[in-house]
Amino acid sequence: MLGLDPATLISRIIVLLTAFSVHEFAHAWTADRYGDNTPRMNGRLTLNPLAHLDIMGSLMLIVAGFGWAKPVPVNPYALGRRSPAALMWVSLAGPLSNFLMAVLAAVPFKAGFVSLEAAINDTYYSGAHLLPSVPQLLFEFISVNLLLMLFNLIPLAPLDGDKIADYFFPPAWSRALQNIRPYGPLILMALLFVLPMVGVDIIGMVITPPLLLLMRLLLG
Repeated sequence: MLGLDPATLISRIIVLLTAFSVHEFAHAWTADRYGDNTPRMNGRLTLNPLAHLDIMGSLMLIVAGFGWAKPVPVNPYALGRRSPAALMWVSLAGPLSNFLMAVLAAVPFKAGFVSLEAAINDTYYSGAHLLPSVPQLLFEFISVNLLLMLFNLIPLAPLDGDKIADYFFPPAWSRALQNIRPYGPLILMALLFVLPMVGVDIIGMVITPPLLLLMRLLLG
């Protein structure tokens, strides 16, 4: 975990306001396009961060580098009337938006306008700076967006991956997923907080390899 020096804190707040807001707006916009006006009625069809941020999830992102926002309410029945895949696409829209933001933020690195070496140095040795440098901000933006994407793709309720997996899984797997769905939040809390206290970081073991792979692909 990076130290909460001023530069890191500011960069994470900027990432928080942007990544979470776009992620939740993507859910709301996709549901609205499929004819479900529930997000619009609940004031979620907006990029205003105040409509989306969860206090605890925001603090976790700032402190630990990962977190969550308030889920966008949708009506599965309204979505299902339009398309059997509608709920899956609504769920996928959030992680996909994080990936697209990471790709866009990687363009200055690929084009040679921003140095990856400078980004890494500024990120891990930022204690001497009050404000984040452009390379540090872009590097943090890419890594956090990829982390949010991968975390949300875990097939466990209430994460987006639960509904995505339910659409693609064979019937037997979907039934198993439905059986554990009520316990999803408890399982997730155990994976995030309880097991790491005894040295078992399953979430990290699952997310770290694809995260590093995507970082290499985007940044070289």
